[in-house]
Amino acid sequence: MVELLAPAGNLESLDAAIGEGADAVYLGLKSFNARMRTTNFAWNQFEAAVDSLHRQNKKIYVTVNTVCEERETERLYRFLSYLNEVKPDGLIVQDYAVMRMAQEFFPDLELHASTQMNVESSNAVKLLQNNGVKRMVLARELGLEEIKKIKLETGADLEVFVHGALCVSESGLCLFSSFLGGKSANRGMCAQACRRFYTAEVPGGIKQGYYFSPCDLQLIDQIPALIEAGVDSFKIEGRMKSAEYVGSVVGAYRYVIDHYKEDKKGAIAAGKRMLASDFARTKTTYWYGFENLKEGVDNAASKILNPDQAGGTGIYLGKIASVKPAEKELKEAILQNAAPDTPAEQLKIQMANLKGGSYDPDPGDSIRLHKKDDTGRVSHKIRTVEIEETKDGEKRWIDIPGGFTAGDEVYLLQIKAGSKRYSRVLPNDIGRFRKQPKDERLPILDITPVENNELNYFPDGVYVQVSSIADVFAVQGLNPVRVIIEYNSETSYDLLNHKTVLPFSKKQTYISLDPFCSAAQEDELAKNLETLVADGYFNFVVNNIAHINMLKSKKVNMIAGPYLYTFNRWAVSWLENQNIGAFIMPYENSRRNLEATYEANVRSRVLVPIFAYPALFRMRFKLPSDYDFTYFEDKEESVFKVNSTQDGSFVMPEEPFCIADKANFITSSGFKKLLIDFSKTKVSRSQIKAITTAMIKGQPLPDISRFNWKDGFYSPQQIEAYKEANERAAARQNNKSGKPNKGNPRFNSSRPARPRRK
Repeated sequence: MVELLAPAGNLESLDAAIGEGADAVYLGLKSFNARMRTTNFAWNQFEAAVDSLHRQNKKIYVTVNTVCEERETERLYRFLSYLNEVKPDGLIVQDYAVMRMAQEFFPDLELHASTQMNVESSNAVKLLQNNGVKRMVLARELGLEEIKKIKLETGADLEVFVHGALCVSESGLCLFSSFLGGKSANRGMCAQACRRFYTAEVPGGIKQGYYFSPCDLQLIDQIPALIEAGVDSFKIEGRMKSAEYVGSVVGAYRYVIDHYKEDKKGAIAAGKRMLASDFARTKTTYWYGFENLKEGVDNAASKILNPDQAGGTGIYLGKIASVKPAEKELKEAILQNAAPDTPAEQLKIQMANLKGGSYDPDPGDSIRLHKKDDTGRVSHKIRTVEIEETKDGEKRWIDIPGGFTAGDEVYLLQIKAGSKRYSRVLPNDIGRFRKQPKDERLPILDITPVENNELNYFPDGVYVQVSSIADVFAVQGLNPVRVIIEYNSETSYDLLNHKTVLPFSKKQTYISLDPFCSAAQEDELAKNLETLVADGYFNFVVNNIAHINMLKSKKVNMIAGPYLYTFNRWAVSWLENQNIGAFIMPYENSRRNLEATYEANVRSRVLVPIFAYPALFRMRFKLPSDYDFTYFEDKEESVFKVNSTQDGSFVMPEEPFCIADKANFITSSGFKKLLIDFSKTKVSRSQIKAITTAMIKGQPLPDISRFNWKDGFYSPQQIEAYKEANERAAARQNNKSGKPNKGNPRFNSSRPARPRRK
């Protein structure tokens, strides 16, 4: 029987999911999960949930689906040890480090490959099966025929998303939020750049819209076909949604699963009626219904993108016109019922008057508030409504959490009429559940030292990557020790058909494979790789685990590309076990974490990007014809560019990531291999000259981004520590001087501002 898997972002959602018939739930704890902005579960709540659900023959899976920095690996080890004691039914994982630690220390933990791991082909599934992974959560950019192919060729346990929010970027490959401010989607901190309002330069003027805000997935019509295709688990997205949302969606899919055999048309119609109270975005079936890959690439955008649709979820209720303090009794009542880890700011309940909407919310309705500067979104259930009589008529006030003010937008998620009361899953007394992570020491792991002649194919020096054959000739002036050619529709035709005699030998040439490798593409790619190897190409940059499976039996050198995320030595070790000896640093990485991961004796294994226009969104489709622009900007006037091709669409920053002026410092630290990456852009002589000058003179280029190289990932804990340290220093200074101290302005914001192009 197929499994219905529901989100449990909090205790109420857990009760709703089980109450409506979910077979299993997935949830996150306080760290290492891709929904760090939701409530998540305390240790004793989680342990009690495992115990209660197992008594009901239900299953519970834990999300451990973020990448981990080197300094966090001991905490990850303790977390896995704790989970090994509590014994959930599975861990949903992204970081190869989790697989490596589980293989070494916790073999009883069942691992499920997260959609963030970018699994969309039989080759990727087979490699993971050989490494002990029990279930594959497939990428959401797949169609029915691709899923059928994977099931037929692997027999794997497959989990497929059927309802909820979509990412516009291919799974696990979004760098936009991280580029904007260190809030990495790969670390559960996504700031949802795809939902933002953008201004574009079009012929004859400007045009505005939510150009990259995707519709929500709804596959209730496809449930019978997916069951027949052999899908094992249907997954509903929504750990940040209300309990009412979870209950109504679970109920609808439960009904179709249970009744489609007796009356398919009637069951689907009934399920859709049950979904009528889902006030989320416009619905889409995304990649379903296309006959072939080309048709999907050409037409999927029109099914998923709607630039006129606001980025917010739900029915628009208007903007906050004004706020006033709430009554003391209301504040106390909400405080008593709040989750223990609710941010203090949200507990500062206030009253708000809304303007501009077409519906007046009532007590019991669930809403979501969006800050006008896109810095925060919070869900809230209305407790009270006050009616104030004024000379202009009635003025309605609703309670909202603190931290929001005039101009912020409010959306309706669920009306009270759609809510139910469910039996509690957890017992009233959870005092007996006391397990927590212990202060265990992580055993030391050393990356394999380089042996004599082992890296002959990977010499020290400057490497250059390009996306076209013409640019292979253009970069000769940089005198690279190796040139890396991106494998795409243009270059593959030239390479396979020997159209051009290249200025670099095959020994000097690397071929970089695309990080998205779907079931519809893998067979042709595998055949073409056979041809390239036979032609004498034996250096490949692999960016998807499917590539490893295709090449592992051949006598070639595999270099782990920046999309095989190596943010810690345990992830590096797992890839070493797949016969990979060299690594390109992920674009998101910081200097501090790079040096912590690779000790001096293994830094010769690493190629460090010092210049790139990193793809912030990678979309598996061409953009619609009316997206007649190349450049667009956000509210902060940061400029980006988009490139739509037959290989998909790519959004890149106008300002490149550049640390070319740090080249001498990087090489003196032992990282003697540097990458200048011109992927997705055209090489110019002026650019080459500027980069070369920056490297030689150590002078920074104008209008660039350091990405996360200096500051690292955004960390709320680190920001709070900075603020506390600053306050202590200010207090000490105040005590000495007897004067008030306003503090250091450097730490007054959550992250230092990036230089912006004027």
